[in-house]
Amino acid sequence: MDDRKQIEALYRRMYLAMVEKDSTTLQAVHADEFVLVHMTGMRQSKQVYIQSIMNGTLNYYSAEHEEMDIHVDGEHATLTGRSRVNAAVFGGGRHTWRLQLRFQLIKRNGQWLFTESRASTY
Repeated sequence: MDDRKQIEALYRRMYLAMVEKDSTTLQAVHADEFVLVHMTGMRQSKQVYIQSIMNGTLNYYSAEHEEMDIHVDGEHATLTGRSRVNAAVFGGGRHTWRLQLRFQLIKRNGQWLFTESRASTY
């Protein structure tokens, strides 16, 4: 599988793990230095982000992927994913969001990992 296909599969795998609250997969697809930057500017480390999914602070119910723009440059890549995400976050009600995540990725030991994600809407 080429790099672009691997990255697309990783994005889909990550969303499925978020919906299923699969901490093992979430640990595997994010680099230890991963940081999520929310729309508000709040930053969450990998561990805090995964804990927030597991404890229900971030609840994801489904995701319909509309677009994935992937650019690979050697061992680094960017992915801008646009998905309609049904979620309830930070105590708010359940809504469908047009969520855009712009990822930075690195390839380590032949595997792509997310190192940063910046959330916005589209």
